[in-house]
Amino acid sequence: MTERSVLVVLFDGVQSLDVTGPVEVFAGAAKVVGDPAAYPIRTASLDGAVVRTSSGLTLVPDGTLADAPGPYTLLVPGGEGTRRPDPGLIDWLRANGPRAERLVSVCTGALLLAEAGLLDGHRATTHWATCDHLARTYPAVDVDPDPIFVRDGRVATSAGVTAGIDLALALVEEDHGRDVALTVARHLVVFLRRPGSQAQFSAQLAAQTARREPLREVQQWVTEHPDHDLSVESLADRARLSPRHFARAFQAETGMTPGRYVERVRLEHARRLLEDTADGVEEVSRAAGYGTPEAMRRAFVKALGTAPAEYRRRFHAPLQPTL
Repeated sequence: MTERSVLVVLFDGVQSLDVTGPVEVFAGAAKVVGDPAAYPIRTASLDGAVVRTSSGLTLVPDGTLADAPGPYTLLVPGGEGTRRPDPGLIDWLRANGPRAERLVSVCTGALLLAEAGLLDGHRATTHWATCDHLARTYPAVDVDPDPIFVRDGRVATSAGVTAGIDLALALVEEDHGRDVALTVARHLVVFLRRPGSQAQFSAQLAAQTARREPLREVQQWVTEHPDHDLSVESLADRARLSPRHFARAFQAETGMTPGRYVERVRLEHARRLLEDTADGVEEVSRAAGYGTPEAMRRAFVKALGTAPAEYRRRFHAPLQPTL
């Protein structure tokens, strides 16, 4: 069996869950495959000293980064400590990051990789609150603020905290197959259902809540009635505004066009039905407001890169027996 060693970089102000989440996934996978050597895990700080996490916990590394063997997967967590990183840590990442077979960051760990120049020319993501900063500060990085994780060749970056678990599960699935990853997910009581392309936020959270009551009511009505006529004209009439005024006001107050908001709401509704029900694709397409399976298929391929049937095959939750 191939040994895929994991080296986790520690530093003061690290987010503890960014460390322990992926570590539990890799350690659990090694137990499932029955080979502790499947994922040898080592933690290291710059000088080997104990580090204090952003929540106040202390972590004892296995040693120094300089003494750590070259890993298959180099994992860089995030946390408050990424705001003003030790220049020595950046130098170490710049020198050793290119040698790893897989370069992985969790949450704001992407800032450390970017500072070391390791994300230049790569598509990447990070915590939603840091995406703008990452894009502005490191223009050579192709920042995608929506997905919970992004794979771009040997580089993998994830959004905040629990998204690191999703990314680690995806890597385990890549290494050892879906059954192993699913077993680990069940043990950790998480779902092996979130694809990397899943948005960090639902449409309701991704869009700001409108200040004016008529627009807030329209937002809520859309989420509750995805199968209705949601054209700009219809929504404007509901808000008692002209279509032009409504479209302009909606985008100004929510940061999203009405059409984009409707697209995201319908996609999320369709995904929930495919994941949680046994409804047929045609029924789901009608309930989500697409009208036809072909229209829903086009929307899924555009947003997720996969067709509804394949999405259901991968992420449908089996129905639990009634006790």
